Amino acid sequence: MLAEKCRLRLSEDQEKLLEEVSDFNLEARYPDYKFSFKKKCTMAFTRRYLTEIEVFLKWLKKEHLLKK
Repeated sequence: MLAEKCRLRLSEDQEKLLEEVSDFNLEARYPDYKFSFKKKCTMAFTRRYLTEIEVFLKWLKKEHLLKK
């Protein structure tokens, strides 16, 4: 929703990443989801998402600078 309001053109992969990362917020917040989410958070899982988020952040900063 924020990407749309900012008129960011996201690829399908970027949209999917944002949806997945947004879900982490819910999964970590509610007790029923917290345990299952914690089990998913292996080192490989965490490393993968951190890398993808860092790549997205670099892209986002670049996009923002280009629009100024």
